[in-house]
Amino acid sequence: MSAVNGTRGGPSFMSALLATSAFATIIAGGAAYAQEAPASDNSTVTEIVVTGSRIKSEGFTAPTPTQVLGQQELERAAQPNIFTAITQLPSLQGSSGATTGTFSTSSGQQGLSSFSLRGLGTIRTLTLLDGQRVVPANVTGVPDISLFPQLLVERVDVVTGGASASYGSDAVGGVVNFVTNKKFEGFKANVLGGVTTYGDNHQWLAQVAAGKNFMDNRLHVQVSGEYDWQEGVPAGGFGEDAPGSRDWYTTATLVNRGVTNDGAPQYLYREHAQAYQYTKYGLISNGPLQGTAFDVNGNPFTFQYGGGGVPAKNAAGNVSGCYSNGGFCVGGDLSGNVGIGTSLQSRIKRMNSYGRIGYDLDDNNEIYATLNVARVESSNQPNPGAASTNLTMSCSNPFLPASIVAACAANNITTFNFGTSNALLPRNISVHPTRTQYRAVVGADGKFNALGKEWRYDAYYTHGQNTTNIHVNDILLMPRYRAAIQAATVNGQIVCADPVARANGCVPINIFGGKTPSEAALAYITPKNGPYQHSVQKQDVASINFSGEPFSSWAGPVSLAFGGEWRKEQYHVQGDPYGDGNTDSPNTADYPNDPVLVASGANWFAGNYHSGRGSYSVKEAYAEVNIPLVNSDAAGRANLNMAGRWTDYSTSGTVYTWKVGATWDTPIDGVRLRAVTSRDVRAPNLSELFAAPVTTTLPNFTIPSNGTPPAGQPSGGAVTAFQNVVGNPNLKPEIAKNVTIGAVLSNPQWLPGFSVSVDWYNIVLNGGISSLGAQQIVNFCYAGMTQFCGAFNLNTPNAFINSQTFNLASIKTSGFDIESSYRFELPSVPGRFTVRGLATNTHKFVTNPGIPGAVAVDSAGQNSGATPDWKFLAIQSWDNDRFAFSVQERWFSDGRFGGTTTDYIECQSSCPVSTGSNPTIDYNRMKGATYVDISASYKFGNGLQLYGKIDNLLDRDPTPSPQTNTGLDANPALYDLLGRFYHLGLRYSF
Repeated sequence: MSAVNGTRGGPSFMSALLATSAFATIIAGGAAYAQEAPASDNSTVTEIVVTGSRIKSEGFTAPTPTQVLGQQELERAAQPNIFTAITQLPSLQGSSGATTGTFSTSSGQQGLSSFSLRGLGTIRTLTLLDGQRVVPANVTGVPDISLFPQLLVERVDVVTGGASASYGSDAVGGVVNFVTNKKFEGFKANVLGGVTTYGDNHQWLAQVAAGKNFMDNRLHVQVSGEYDWQEGVPAGGFGEDAPGSRDWYTTATLVNRGVTNDGAPQYLYREHAQAYQYTKYGLISNGPLQGTAFDVNGNPFTFQYGGGGVPAKNAAGNVSGCYSNGGFCVGGDLSGNVGIGTSLQSRIKRMNSYGRIGYDLDDNNEIYATLNVARVESSNQPNPGAASTNLTMSCSNPFLPASIVAACAANNITTFNFGTSNALLPRNISVHPTRTQYRAVVGADGKFNALGKEWRYDAYYTHGQNTTNIHVNDILLMPRYRAAIQAATVNGQIVCADPVARANGCVPINIFGGKTPSEAALAYITPKNGPYQHSVQKQDVASINFSGEPFSSWAGPVSLAFGGEWRKEQYHVQGDPYGDGNTDSPNTADYPNDPVLVASGANWFAGNYHSGRGSYSVKEAYAEVNIPLVNSDAAGRANLNMAGRWTDYSTSGTVYTWKVGATWDTPIDGVRLRAVTSRDVRAPNLSELFAAPVTTTLPNFTIPSNGTPPAGQPSGGAVTAFQNVVGNPNLKPEIAKNVTIGAVLSNPQWLPGFSVSVDWYNIVLNGGISSLGAQQIVNFCYAGMTQFCGAFNLNTPNAFINSQTFNLASIKTSGFDIESSYRFELPSVPGRFTVRGLATNTHKFVTNPGIPGAVAVDSAGQNSGATPDWKFLAIQSWDNDRFAFSVQERWFSDGRFGGTTTDYIECQSSCPVSTGSNPTIDYNRMKGATYVDISASYKFGNGLQLYGKIDNLLDRDPTPSPQTNTGLDANPALYDLLGRFYHLGLRYSF
């Protein structure tokens, strides 16, 4: 990491600018002085260490672009979690947070705040705290920013390029490094409240920090604590009932015609889509009684299909006028749709405590210890009820109305298929993850003399442990549910038809209508002890680093950094017996043996967590050198920066990474050129290596109607299926090649205070660890790739698809980063003005799954994902000694639908043959969005500051992001789902 003093270059202007700026976003590497960060109000900073290099040398400029967000800019964002402020940087694409993953039951990532650079995923971005790794908060190996001590963060460095040679595995997309104030002295506090314009997601944040020096200022003690509560945005209801008074949800769906070669598009974009296999309180979905629905009181009525649909009343359950392959009509009775019944933001309760003790052995050397204890509790509703289709019901069920029993007899049938949203359940599914982190560090840093030269060092040992407990409440135990809905009359009483289930506590329920089941019946089908997962991640790291200037060349001192690191990662995950299976998780008093259940697990509607364990260790050594090449008034100043790292994994062997870069401060006033190329790696995480199956539910999974199904498998239609993703201990590290080339104009004499930079980047990743999606596996099989046909069974009631991870995929992405700022004063106006803009262009993002017959897909510009063509952040601010005001615009460009394995071709007629990778569609456009935020603050002069902010001032609604099922149909990775948001707070310091 480079150390830059505060007086380099055109010093008086820039030093004053940085010291007094109320808007302190610093674009590191984007301007000649961008690696200088503003000092905290309560401490004197004599040295700034900038992430991006291990070199520490006065005047050194790293070739890798780095963006730095200062303390004042983080404060201006007025967010209860500074993660939200950082993710607004255009280069951060696809990060996870409180508004993502809320539709999921099984992932365990709900409420997890983790960064993704360049759209490469959270697992390919390395996040550090004071340059040190942090214990993962999830089996995927990523930390949770919510667990970081945030009030003492004085800046955040974002390296927008590969940095594995300097910092190790995972830094493929780049590095995000949180830098805390280690010498804070005094007291400060912050309280913040917020609410949406719809009256939900109430937020309260309280933070305090104190620091004091003892023993003639040699002993430094500081502590901080914070409490953050975010109510979240609750789920909507059935149909299109969005939460609050939001009116933007329209059940936008990509309806599959099932025909690929007739010249018309295979997929149709339609709003107000209706899944015709189920309704809110139940629908007979095939046979002569097809189209008979039930109201809340259990009375039968004729269901209103959209689009004038008429039920075929055959065994297949087709509906003329609708789309039988996808199972949708358009319009009609939408009351049973479940897509909007997911939380728009998880509820969050965050508690954090942090302490640091440092002791100066002398003026140049310190020993220290830190302790961070934090907990984050979250909850979300993934969907209402548990929509179930293709239930085979008997005409002799005593809960059936007499008219239906008579109709069965008249039509000479004994059974029929049935679908229901299960709106009769009084409580909806809710998921409750709790993450608790303990992290301790002991270390030393400072300077010493050797061989006549001054050397710097830092050494530390850290131990971290994260415990995650996930509870799922009010969810169906499916074998019991299927037993409870099959009722019979025995000795004049209505009981469960299955005698085995009856002998083990089965209580029948009436699913024909909306009558609430008895408490005994609910206890049987949705037991108190639902799906459960207990996981523990542990991390131990020992690291030592040295840097110095051992000799000089003709152009200046040669800088050298070197060091080594040892790291061990381990985890253990335990699921409940009903989800995991009795072999790995024996039955207990809370989960007693039940012969109705499947012994191998996967008994829950969703949240079938499985057990697993594993560990690996890493040994690393690195060296980095900076060689000045030119230093003259005529030729400017140029340097060559090189780094190499040897890494040995206990699981996958040895891998090498390297970096070669250069910068040239040209003789032209303010102009700098820079370039860097690197070889970077991401090692497989513990989940990818050792995980037992991770099971997720795929409602309304589409079965191909084209191609050749394997023997015994259905053709066309939709089912509810389980997807099981399993680990692979033979995985190898991913290898990436990064190239960045850029030019900077910073603070020229002819326009003081102005800077602009343009960088082109190109990343090629090979051996990418990925698993094929369930739809891909099935599509490949039906297309004739028989090697995939043994991985699934789509026959109900236990349809499943198995998928394993492999080093198959490749990713190629490239584009531009553009940054500009201008700081000025007007003689007639008191105060200072700042105009700043950051933009990222994703020219391409090509993913190749590496499977024979599969086509590479370019997802750049797919606004259903995370990589729009352009993403832009602009800020205009004015401030003086007491008052500050700013306007911010967040914008991304128009795009299209699609995904990493699918790129649609828009056409109306004369369409090409539709394929799995390039299906045809009649409409393929997604509007971009512009969000305007305003903020203001006022200092009272006694250490008290009042501040406020309005996010999404114009209350811009999200653009629909349609899927091929009735999901949430919105993309929280890009669009704001919450609406206008008000924040008001107070800060106090002395």
